[in-house]
Amino acid sequence: MTNNKVLTAPVPTSEAQTAPAAPMSSALVWLMAISCGLVVANIYYNQPLLAEIGRTFGLSDSNVSLIATATQIGYTLGLLFVVPLGDKLERKRLILIELVLAAVVMGIAAWAPSFTVLLVASVWIGIFSAVPQLLIPMAANLASNEERGKIVGKVMSGLLIGILLSRTISGYVGAHFGWRTVFEAGAVAMLLLVAVLAVKLPKDQPVFEGTYGSLMKSLVTLTREFVPLRRAALVGGFLFASFSVFWTTLVFFLEGSPYFYKSDVVGFFGLVGACGALAAPMAGKMADKRGADYAIGLGILAGLVAFVVLGLIGQFLVGLVLGIILLDVGVQGAHISNQSRIFALLPEARSRLNTVYMTAYFIGGSVGSVVGGAAWTAFGWHGVCVVGLLFVLLAFLANKFYGRSQEPATART
Repeated sequence: MTNNKVLTAPVPTSEAQTAPAAPMSSALVWLMAISCGLVVANIYYNQPLLAEIGRTFGLSDSNVSLIATATQIGYTLGLLFVVPLGDKLERKRLILIELVLAAVVMGIAAWAPSFTVLLVASVWIGIFSAVPQLLIPMAANLASNEERGKIVGKVMSGLLIGILLSRTISGYVGAHFGWRTVFEAGAVAMLLLVAVLAVKLPKDQPVFEGTYGSLMKSLVTLTREFVPLRRAALVGGFLFASFSVFWTTLVFFLEGSPYFYKSDVVGFFGLVGACGALAAPMAGKMADKRGADYAIGLGILAGLVAFVVLGLIGQFLVGLVLGIILLDVGVQGAHISNQSRIFALLPEARSRLNTVYMTAYFIGGSVGSVVGGAAWTAFGWHGVCVVGLLFVLLAFLANKFYGRSQEPATART
C-alpha cells in the first residue's frame, strides 16, 4: 500500500487538485501549450547546427554531438532536482524563476568563446528548460477528470511542435545568420515569455509541506509503490532513446550522400515530424476512452515499422519522410498515453510522478544520443537504424512483460 505520509507529508489531497470547480479556458490551455513549445525548443535548437558548430571549433561529428547529449543530461538533472519542487513550491513563481535563468544561460551559449564554455552552458540550458514538466502537471491539476487526457494532449502538442519547429527555425536561421544568432533569439524569447506568464498564468498552490529531503525521498517511494510508473518509465526511456538516435544523427546523414543538404534544409525536416504533435491530442483522447495500453501498443508498432522503413528505403526522400512521420507519431503517441496513465495514480504527487517518468525518459534520450553518434561513426546510416530498432524492441518487451503479474487486470488500462 502507498505510504501517503511520505508522499504528502502531511497534507491530505486537496479537492481543488482533483476536481476543479470550472473547466480550463481554451485560452489558458493554448497559452500553456505555446509556453511549453517555446521553452522546450531551447533543448533542440542545437541539433541542426551541430555540423556548423563543429566547423566553428574544429570538431569531429562524434565530438560535437556531445552538445546534444550535454543538453539532454542537463534537462534530466532539471527533471530530477527541480521539477519535484512543483509539489512543494508555488508553480507559477518557480516557472518564472526558471525562465529568467534559462534566458541568462542561452545568452552565455550565444557568446561562448570556446567549445568547453558552450558545452557547460548547454548543461545549464537543459536544467533551466524543464519548465514544460512543471506546466504539464499544472494542466493536469486544473483539468477535470473526464478531460485530463485530452487537455494534457493539447498542452503536449505545443511541446511537440516546439521540439520539431525548433529544428526548422534553428536550421534556417543558422544557415543564414549563424548558429550564435539562434541562441540569442532564444534568450529574448524566454524574457518575453516571462512577461506574458507573469500576467496570464494562474497561481497553483502545492499540497506538499515536508522538507526538500522528504520530497526527494518520496520519489523512491513512488517508484517502489507503483508498478505502472516503473513500466511507463522503462517504455518511455527506450522509445525516447530510439527517437534521439535518429534525430541526433539525421543532420550528418542529410549533409552527406545522397542528399548533400545544408542546415536550413535539414531543419525543415522538423516540419515533417510535426505529425507527431498532431497525434498528441488524439492519443490523449484514445487513452481516456480505450485505455493507455491500447495507445501505447500502437505507438510502439509505429516505431518498429518506422526504423524498418528508414533502414530499407531511407536513402530515398519518400522513405525518409514516411519513416519520420511514423517515428514521431509512434513515440509521441505512446508518450502522451504514458503520462495520462501516471497522472491518474496519485493526484497530489503529479509533479513527482512526472519527475520519475521524465527522468527515465531523458536518461534514455541521453543514452540514445551517445549510442546514435557512435553507431553513425562506426556503421553509418544502417547502424543508426539497427540501434533505433533495438531500442523500440526493448520498449515492446518492457510494455508487454514488465510487472504484469504484479498488478490486477483492472489496472491495465
